[in-house]
Amino acid sequence: MNILIVEDESRIAKRIERMTRDILGDTLQSLKYANTLHEALQFIENNSLDLVLLDLNLNGDSGFDLLTTVVSESFHTIIISAYKDQAITAFEYGVLDFVPKPFNRDRLEQALNRVNTKEKVATNAIKFLAVKKRHKMQLIPTEDVLYVKGAGVYTELFLAGGKKELHDKSLEKLEQLLSPSFERIHKSYLIKVSEMKEIIVESGSKYMAELKNGTRIPIGRTKYKDIKAKWF
Repeated sequence: MNILIVEDESRIAKRIERMTRDILGDTLQSLKYANTLHEALQFIENNSLDLVLLDLNLNGDSGFDLLTTVVSESFHTIIISAYKDQAITAFEYGVLDFVPKPFNRDRLEQALNRVNTKEKVATNAIKFLAVKKRHKMQLIPTEDVLYVKGAGVYTELFLAGGKKELHDKSLEKLEQLLSPSFERIHKSYLIKVSEMKEIIVESGSKYMAELKNGTRIPIGRTKYKDIKAKWF
């Protein structure tokens, strides 16, 4: 894993670094540290990352100014902050976890394990998916997303009204964030449960989920029985 710590207090940053190295061991490839928003943004633009550990108060600057940018990226973000009242807002923007300060090793390990084990976020508070539009960030309300299609390391968001947007996160990462309002029905598709209308069985034992708008999406054979039992 390649990790960036964004924390303005060097003592806390060193503590996070020490614990992270101890927890991840050989799975950690690189661990870097930035103490300002500007430095963090520069590093993110020029390096490949798997995870950002972000404080919300950076020398008086708000970590949310960085968060609105990084949640559109391919990596996950975990907040480490004393501002517990900001946790709900952070989850709305699509962070994987919120570790309140003061924290111990067990709590940090729990957060890091969510990245490694692909554990789903326990809350369904995420309200936005950030996408890059002409070098700017656009927040797409999750209520507008009908289904998500994997496109290699990217994903395609299919929205109400027929619009489509490209997201930099993989289908696996979005599955972690969007659950439980979305269901993985196929290796290439996540579908909003509330948009499912019926299951159609086609010739050749092909299964399709029909949405309320008439769109048909394939259901994986190994997932058919589970989907039918759960939702129909």
